Amino acid sequence: METNKEWFKDWFDTDFYHILYDERNDEEAELFMKNLASFLKLTPKQTILDMPCGKGRHAIFLNSLGFTVTGADLSKNNLKLAGEFKNENLSFIQHDMREPLPSQYDVIVNLFTSFGYFDDAVNSKVLQHLKNGLKTNGILVIDFLNVEKVRKSIVKQEVITKNDINFYIDKTISGGFIIKKIMFSDDGKKYNFEERVRYITLQKFEAYFVLANLKVKHTFGDYHLNPFDPESSERLIMILE
Repeated sequence: METNKEWFKDWFDTDFYHILYDERNDEEAELFMKNLASFLKLTPKQTILDMPCGKGRHAIFLNSLGFTVTGADLSKNNLKLAGEFKNENLSFIQHDMREPLPSQYDVIVNLFTSFGYFDDAVNSKVLQHLKNGLKTNGILVIDFLNVEKVRKSIVKQEVITKNDINFYIDKTISGGFIIKKIMFSDDGKKYNFEERVRYITLQKFEAYFVLANLKVKHTFGDYHLNPFDPESSERLIMILE
């Protein structure tokens, strides 16, 4: 299969993506948002951008806590699903993170490994757009996977069955990316998709942040906000200003 540099455009907008990942844990997401809002001492007056927001699970819950939230995503399918929950203080817009943001916010959250889809130059540009989208004294939160833990525990091949579809998953680390190839058949048609996320350590992130004039204020290793340990933490969560 040829490498698709914009794999996310095709894959995220399919029904198959939502079938494969239908068990993502809403309770875990809500726990994270509660802990984050408490740690950051967020107030209802502050505006929050969730980008990319996917189907809006984090944005919807943050809004339920009393915050004014905008969710931004490239996928029309995601936005259609999320838009069913919009209200006076919860809106959704289509936006490509590679482009400048149309507004500024008190807090921007980039969650569940939604960074690192591109090469270094474009990743740096994305960070600069996020920085420029912050109001004075604004806060950026990036929730990424812990690549060191992934490297040690990667499952190279597995089969996941959902809705009578067998998804054949191949995972590798190659060329500076964590690559997941997803192959399956449905209704007699074969499909091949790919997910590619940059292999970014905390040290590599810090090099990105210097270029974007961002500073790491806190790091955490899970959604309970326990300290980050590169050897054992599941996540790499960074609070930046």
